[in-house]
Amino acid sequence: MLVGVLVATAALLAVFVRSAAGGDPDPQVVGAVLAALTILFALRVAGQLLVRTRGPRFLPPTEEWNLMPYRFLLPIQITFLVAMTLVSVDLLRGSSAGAAPALGRAAIVFAAVYAAAMVVRYAVRMSRRPGERWFGGTIPIVFHLVLAAFVFVLGGFYAWD
Repeated sequence: MLVGVLVATAALLAVFVRSAAGGDPDPQVVGAVLAALTILFALRVAGQLLVRTRGPRFLPPTEEWNLMPYRFLLPIQITFLVAMTLVSVDLLRGSSAGAAPALGRAAIVFAAVYAAAMVVRYAVRMSRRPGERWFGGTIPIVFHLVLAAFVFVLGGFYAWD
C-alpha cells in the first residue's frame, strides 16, 4: 500500500507539473490534485484510528504509525485535514486569492526541504534498522511526503506570476 501511495503522489505531482507547464495553472486542476492528496492523507489518519481502536491484523501495529503521542497527533492531523479540505474546495470552485509569488516560492522551498528531510529520515532509519527494510516504520515518512507534495502544489499554484 505504501508503494501505491508513493506512486499516486508522484502521479499527482506530474498532473500538476503538466498543467502548470502550459501556462497559468487551472485552479480546478490544482484543486483536484490537492483534494486527491488530502484523501491520501485522510486514509492515513483513518488507518491509524482503525489500528488504535480495532487493531486489525492486516495493518501494522500502532508503533509503526507515529512517534508523537497520539493524543497530540490526532488533533493536529484533523486540523491539517480541515485546512487541506478548505483549500482544495476553494480551488475546485475555481476561486483563489490570486498570485502570491513570494509566498508560493517560499512554500516550494519549504516543501523541497521537507521532502529531502524525509528521504534522509528514511535512509537513517534503514541504516539503523536493517532488519526492517524496506517498509518497517515508514508509514509516517511516506505520508510526510504526501504533505510535502500538497505544500509543493499549493506553492506552485500561488507562485505563478
